Amino acid sequence: MQKLIHGVQRFWKEEAGVTAIEYGLIASLIAVVIITAVTLVGTNLRDVFNFIASKLHTT
Repeated sequence: MQKLIHGVQRFWKEEAGVTAIEYGLIASLIAVVIITAVTLVGTNLRDVFNFIASKLHTT
């Protein structure tokens, strides 16, 4: 029983796993922000090119 208690206490004190999880969450959040920004910029850029193409086509 003492080994089990000692193992649980050691598990709670171990911070390396928590740090890795935190870095993973931060990296995934940054990836989501980048994907969202690129998607929005791509949509706006497509609209600009379509506007320019329509103006060139009518002249």
